[in-house]
Amino acid sequence: MTDPHVADHESPEGRPSRGPLTRINAIIARLGMYLSVAGLLVIVTIVFYQVFGRYVLNSSPTWTENLALVLILYVTLIGAAVGVRDAGHIGMDSLLVMLPDSTREKIELVIHVLVALFGLAMAYNGWILGASVGTVKIPNLGLPEVIRYVPLVASGVLIVSFSIEHIIALLRGEEVIPSWN
Repeated sequence: MTDPHVADHESPEGRPSRGPLTRINAIIARLGMYLSVAGLLVIVTIVFYQVFGRYVLNSSPTWTENLALVLILYVTLIGAAVGVRDAGHIGMDSLLVMLPDSTREKIELVIHVLVALFGLAMAYNGWILGASVGTVKIPNLGLPEVIRYVPLVASGVLIVSFSIEHIIALLRGEEVIPSWN
């Protein structure tokens, strides 16, 4: 016998959200996924080149480690933002499915508001930190240190936008369809 709350929660709650914010966010999230995958492939290539240079050429390139570290920031932070939109983050759904629908929806609304506030804090503090190191250069790359903080700001802005999309969908009784569908 199946629990009616579990069955209700696993099926779509409402119609798919189709507003303008959803259309824009779906495109941005899909683009973010593609860029994250491409960035991951570039990281693998860079690390392979570093290992090849160190052990085969006996001359390790000095720029590879710093570039890989910068790219990791972009891949993880943009990927995390996309995870917020597509509900790919870690959650405690098993506790929520036991609650009545109205209570569950209120808790989900609070969760999305808190996530939006967190994204706002990420964007604001990333901006402040980036501005504080604007004139410093990354060793071996010659690029400004501020590029390490761009993904923090971008991810924060995306998290806010994706959370607002979820809040609007919840209030309308709609469901945000993941961009990879």
